[in-house]
Amino acid sequence: MPKLKTKKAISKRFRVTKNKKIMANRANRRHMMADKTPKKRRQLRRKLSADVSANLLNMRKAMPYGQ
Repeated sequence: MPKLKTKKAISKRFRVTKNKKIMANRANRRHMMADKTPKKRRQLRRKLSADVSANLLNMRKAMPYGQ
């Protein structure tokens, strides 16, 4: 049986933690950061947990070796 292939687009956007939680970077951090409040900038530094996503099963299938 051949090796399973990882979807590269998903592997670049998401990371799997030790406890199998899928984490992603938050949106709205590319530019115009000066217009955002310090609280908003601080909140954007945190990672986004993708565990509440409806596509969680599909993401796990797309990263077979990240599980």
